[in-house]
Amino acid sequence: MTGPACVVHDDELTRYDFGPGHPLAPVRVDLAISLARALGILDLPGLTVAMAPRATDEQLALIHEADYIAAVRKAGADPHVTDTARGLGTADNPAFAGMHEAAAHIAGATLEAARQVWTGQVLHAVNISGGLHHALAGSASGFCIYNDPAIAIAWLLDQGAERVAYVDIDVHHGDGVQAAFYNDSRVMTISLHEDPATLFPGTGRASESGGRGADGLSVNVALPPGTDDAGWLRAFHAVVPPLLRSFAPTVLVTQHGCDSHMDDPLAHLMLSVDGQRAAHLALHDLAHEVCSGKWLATGGGGYAVIDVVPRTWAHLLAIIGGSPLDPRTPVPAKWRESVLELTGRRPPASMTDDRSPRYRDWAGGYDPDTWLDRSIEQTRQRIFPAHGLDVSC
Repeated sequence: MTGPACVVHDDELTRYDFGPGHPLAPVRVDLAISLARALGILDLPGLTVAMAPRATDEQLALIHEADYIAAVRKAGADPHVTDTARGLGTADNPAFAGMHEAAAHIAGATLEAARQVWTGQVLHAVNISGGLHHALAGSASGFCIYNDPAIAIAWLLDQGAERVAYVDIDVHHGDGVQAAFYNDSRVMTISLHEDPATLFPGTGRASESGGRGADGLSVNVALPPGTDDAGWLRAFHAVVPPLLRSFAPTVLVTQHGCDSHMDDPLAHLMLSVDGQRAAHLALHDLAHEVCSGKWLATGGGGYAVIDVVPRTWAHLLAIIGGSPLDPRTPVPAKWRESVLELTGRRPPASMTDDRSPRYRDWAGGYDPDTWLDRSIEQTRQRIFPAHGLDVSC
């Protein structure tokens, strides 16, 4: 099941650039788009490519404080300025020329994707340069200046969306989006991430479950370091589908950071491209099941820039476009040669890591002797009763 879809992208989005040596290398977006183009994904019938506008200050202010927006402008006008109280000019978020414009452009791209979905122009839309989920109302954090998923969710609510569900599969907790809607009964945020005891930002425990009037609407699954495809998918299917079915969102918003991969240098999970592809497919199917296919997707983290990010996001774009790639699809030789020439490294030859994304369903039983199952059970026990769901199922 599919429908018309849109990729919001233009080359100017890669101006969001913290400089040489920074983990968030903008080339990862270029490589993903060029691989999708080489595979014919961007030529799929029903898939359009739209230019990205820049978000206005009024749109940014749906989430961010006016003083913070002014501080970002100031840092971008003079990159020597540091404002550590607002997270600007730090090692994670060094100031760069045109910072405000570049970050507002990414937010505008996600807003355009939201607009196309909300108006019915398309069923699915994606901005892979987005997913900057750590930024808070008054500060930058974790490579994120403006929180484009949160801005898009706030815009959707302003347009009349009754309920928005946000599912974040980045290896890092989606803390900024959670914080923006912690007390809002119209938004459910679900984040599956590495345990906060072992990874930035140190939040995302099962006990963080929503504020007054929104109990059970902030959902966190903290996964043990070393969790692989089977464990991650077991956790996902034990938590996400029943909650989305219960909440019945008007629109599904998702963040597809691919830093959960075993080759990612900044984290400690052990997923493969095949497991990540299975997650993209599951979210696509859930969008059709719970909200008539209204699906806004973004990128996110991912720091294995050559071996992982392009392949994972090419799979996502193909799924968005309604024609999932066979995992055994060869990576086009011409693209591999161009990457070798650009980076000095030859990327993988296939769109698979040769892993089978099988998992043991939660209905088959809970093993309290495993860290993974204890984490899943902790989340289910804390969240499911608030939605009238049977924890034992």
